[in-house]
Formats: sequence, C-alpha cells, structure tokens
Amino acid sequence: MTLDRARELIATQVQFGSGYNRNAVRLLLGEVQREHGQAAVDGLIREFGLEQAFGLKPGADFASVGR
Repeated sequence: MTLDRARELIATQVQFGSGYNRNAVRLLLGEVQREHGQAAVDGLIREFGLEQAFGLKPGADFASVGR
C-alpha cells in the first residue's frame, strides 16, 4: 500500500470516528509499518491527530495487528 492510499483511507476512518474505525486504522497502520517502517506510522499518527481521535500513540507497534 502506498502512503498516499493509506492517507486516503485513514482520512475516511477519522471522519466516522467509532470504535470500528479505530480498529480499521490500527489495521492500516500495521500494514504501513510492515511496508514503510515506524517513522511512516508515527508521521501518519501526527498528521491525522490519531492520538486525540483514537488514543493511538507514536512509537506503538502495529506490525502484528491483523496477523
């Protein structure tokens, strides 16, 4: 998955903001982490305010989510 595609999908999930959307974002971040690394994940968390929206903190490991 490209980072641009991840941004599109995360933006959609943040708009809805439910617990199901939090899980979807965690799955997306897991895929991003496996393909692009922790720095990309931390950047997306900051870019979309995911700590405030869903309680997802920079530095968290999402690589095993969805596996």
